[in-house]
Amino acid sequence: MRLRKSFRSRKNSLFVGNPRGGRTAAILASLTSTCRRHHVDPQLYLTQLLMNLPSWPVHDLDAWLPDQWKLRHSARLASLNQRNPTAPDNLSSLPAE
Repeated sequence: MRLRKSFRSRKNSLFVGNPRGGRTAAILASLTSTCRRHHVDPQLYLTQLLMNLPSWPVHDLDAWLPDQWKLRHSARLASLNQRNPTAPDNLSSLPAE
């Protein structure tokens, strides 16, 4: 299954339209596969990334790598659950950071 998915993606990547689109597709594919490897919901991660990146300091961009984001996000969830122990542990219901 993994080989087929990789092959299909590579074949579809031949038709991205232009070099800039190809680079963008490669970056997004890399980010989403890294999210899956670290058991992070790619949609939640990318939503928070795109909402917060414009105001984030350039020197601290490493905090938005999926593995680092997961650590911060898990710590934030734990602190929210300590304040309100009856709240459901639902990642998608959190407001953006």
